[in-house]
Amino acid sequence: MEKVNLLGKSQKDLEQVMTELGEKPYKGRQLFKWLYGTLQYDFMEMSDMTMQLRRKLDSMFFFRDLDLADRQHSIDGTEKFLFKLDDGLMVEAVMIPDEERNTVCISSQAGCALGCRFCATGKLGFGRDLTVGEIIGQLLFLRREFGPDGYRNIVFMGMGEPLLNLDNVIATVGIISSSVGLSLGAKRVTISTSGIVPGIYRLADSGLKVNLAISLNAPTQTKRKKLMPIANKYPLDELMESARYFTAKRKQRVTFEYILFEGENDSLEDARNLAKLIQGIPCKINLLAYNPVEGIPYSRPQEERINEFAKYLYPRTPAVTVRKSRGVDIMAACGQLAGNNIRFKRRR
Repeated sequence: MEKVNLLGKSQKDLEQVMTELGEKPYKGRQLFKWLYGTLQYDFMEMSDMTMQLRRKLDSMFFFRDLDLADRQHSIDGTEKFLFKLDDGLMVEAVMIPDEERNTVCISSQAGCALGCRFCATGKLGFGRDLTVGEIIGQLLFLRREFGPDGYRNIVFMGMGEPLLNLDNVIATVGIISSSVGLSLGAKRVTISTSGIVPGIYRLADSGLKVNLAISLNAPTQTKRKKLMPIANKYPLDELMESARYFTAKRKQRVTFEYILFEGENDSLEDARNLAKLIQGIPCKINLLAYNPVEGIPYSRPQEERINEFAKYLYPRTPAVTVRKSRGVDIMAACGQLAGNNIRFKRRR
């Protein structure tokens, strides 16, 4: 009989595995802790189980996270990891160092179907959704590489649109936040969306205590449609209403990510419109100057322009942060994730 990889299985799944083997369900919790908490993948080393059970598990199952295909180091300390999946598709994750706590940026899909005009991943087209195992596998690899305190924050801002793979993202957060799993509270997890309105409502109603970031990038429907085709399906007014619902339901603020493009959305008029747009919504705004991508006709604004935009917003919005670009030299910055050897057929 072919062995089964347990990567991505939840505690409930593993309790069911134990039950089917004639064991008590609590053995599934023990197995879950070994695999995700202790990072012990050798069944024969699981000392709180009988030797008979260890041998049975070893004969039927295995546990293996992702295969690393490439690794790049930035001059600012950022590292990008390219993983090869079992079917040959590739995904990328990024480790972003910080003095207080490191952040890891992970992918939820292979490629992306949304085709944002400024995004390198969008140029690749769409491969498929990642499984729970393929999402959590990125985190397990990095935990083995950097240790249990190697990162303290997780952002779903890599390849793909998390809210279009929400079932698997929610299941992954369950493993992340479990006290016997990765043991990182859901409040340390941020899910970023390009504006999938039904997904925002579902996330708000899920009870999952994660943070929500919305990639806004324009203060008007006309400008947003030009940058982000998803705005044709989910117009800006509907998106903002879903943001209001999220903040009211969850009693927490939302983050609006706003990438500044020279001559497109970086004028003082844009800043005024943005201040009006988010009025009354508990939020913070992250401003980020665009990181140029070869073959994409957008440019980075001058620093003076960025500062003027931020200065206008400071007294008129709840909170504004100008984020520093990280990993630009290895194409690991926002909107740049696209390995040179990754290509997908675009699916409509």
